Amino acid sequence: MGSSSYRICVCFTRKFKVAELGPPSDVKEAFKKYAEGGTYMNAEQLRRFLVEVQGEDEATLADAESIVQQILVKRHHIAKFTRQALTLDDFFQFLFSVDLNPPIHSKVHHDMNAPLSHYFIFTGHNSYLTGNQLTSDCSDVPIIKALKKGVRVIELDIWPNSSKDDVHVLHGRTVTTPVELIKCLKSIKEHAFVASPYPVVITLEDHLPANLQAKVAQMLTETFGEMLFCPQSECLKEFPSPEELKYRIIISTKPPKEYLEAKTLDEKQNSLKEKDSDEDDWGKEPSGIIAHEEDDDKIDNDRSDRNQDDEDDDDSDEKPRRAPVYKSLIAIHAGKPKGGLVEALRIESDKVRRLSLSEHSLEKAAESHGMDVVRFTQKNILRVYPKGTRFNSSNYKPLIGWMHGAQMVAFNMQGYGRSLWLMQGMFRSNGGCGYAKKPDFLMNIGPNGQVFYPKEMQPVKKTLKVKVYLGDGWHLDFKQTHFDLYSPPDFYTRVGIAGVPADTIMKKTKIKEDNWTPVWEEEFSFPLTVPELALLRIEVHEYDMSEKDDFAGQTCLPVSELRPGIRAIPLCDHKGEKYNSVRLMMCFEFV
Repeated sequence: MGSSSYRICVCFTRKFKVAELGPPSDVKEAFKKYAEGGTYMNAEQLRRFLVEVQGEDEATLADAESIVQQILVKRHHIAKFTRQALTLDDFFQFLFSVDLNPPIHSKVHHDMNAPLSHYFIFTGHNSYLTGNQLTSDCSDVPIIKALKKGVRVIELDIWPNSSKDDVHVLHGRTVTTPVELIKCLKSIKEHAFVASPYPVVITLEDHLPANLQAKVAQMLTETFGEMLFCPQSECLKEFPSPEELKYRIIISTKPPKEYLEAKTLDEKQNSLKEKDSDEDDWGKEPSGIIAHEEDDDKIDNDRSDRNQDDEDDDDSDEKPRRAPVYKSLIAIHAGKPKGGLVEALRIESDKVRRLSLSEHSLEKAAESHGMDVVRFTQKNILRVYPKGTRFNSSNYKPLIGWMHGAQMVAFNMQGYGRSLWLMQGMFRSNGGCGYAKKPDFLMNIGPNGQVFYPKEMQPVKKTLKVKVYLGDGWHLDFKQTHFDLYSPPDFYTRVGIAGVPADTIMKKTKIKEDNWTPVWEEEFSFPLTVPELALLRIEVHEYDMSEKDDFAGQTCLPVSELRPGIRAIPLCDHKGEKYNSVRLMMCFEFV
């Protein structure tokens, strides 16, 4: 009895002990070097450090003075005109400051004057769903959340209401509860440009008769007014640029046809046994996510028969009723010509369009016509959407779309998991504006018409060295007993690359036992053949001997945007929301 009580008492004491973090040896050495052996680092010495170690070639003395001032006020409340230099601990706190020393740039810096087809665009799928694809509510709330996160493409499925006199947004042939279209449009108008000034595309999956299409046209013009981009000609020969389209709303759908009553859903959907299951709370490894099941393909084909984007284009001989005002509002024409994949990927000299493929259809297209897909996306827009069996709103691996130039890799933003983290990581680039310029190699055409071939092995272009120093903040953001009832947590970090297959890898640090403030000081090297598409994956987990390891934070960063030097890395929860305090200190070096 006595020894048992003693044990619990000792554990109780350990549980609340948080070690004070000190600067790692590299930080001490940098301070010693740039402070020239003194006990203080002045602004000019800090400027030299920023230029020579942090790669900030344009850092001025005024920049360094501003950093010194902010650190002193934050840490010591020292007002202006007193000491204007940093101690070693001040210097460490500057380097560990997410606000003052972030890992990537926070401003738009890509060329925004190229046509829309030259950009990857942050794209949502079924943007109105609050949860799963079959039974969740439809609402404008997830649309607002997506826009606030910088999503630039919002998808709305529009159907007649029960009395056929108004338009609802819902996932067709499911039991999702509808939301009025007008409510969604008003929310889009209010929140479209909160996170980014660049255009918002509304993709409409249209299941309406002509009279309701006319009503939608009226709603769009009355809601958006001058914000609505209306093309001057029936079909664009080239897409305008994001810069030209700032603060504009763009409509993309299939030009209207004579309305056909929707066919009843094949009973096959009801007999589906396989549902997506995730390996754990944070999802499968993206490299393991494929869609090779024949059943999935059949369902995708069923869905594409129902999907407005994937119906045959208006090439038929029939003369259907038109909704001319509605048609004139469609800036990005969707649909595909009659025929197979080769015809779908045909490039027309006098017009541009949008083609939609399911994730599985894209995989098959990449297998047999990879370079044709890349050629198509140099001028036209390709949208990829999740396969039909992702009832739980899970997502797929986005890299295959990006490798082939697909601009709109559509994701369930209300989902979660590692694939969504990659999507969030890609669109942290370019100041988080929702548009990332595609790498030049995806837009280049060789002298013999050749384009980038994703399957071709490339030589290593550069090597990224990543050093994981330490982590902090869990004791502030989590309850003391969150990870372990009787002792401090045992953290380890997984770090690696998501990219083309040759570059994809994950490594991990040693486990640091019983420590809320783990210090690892471990370095990893990542040779990269296509660094332009590489994403740095970072995850922290808490080792659990008897059960599944606990999740303790993650982030994903575009390698092309990484700032070299010693940086503070804020971590996010499994949904991608940034923690208040949890962060890592890491060093990045390109060789």
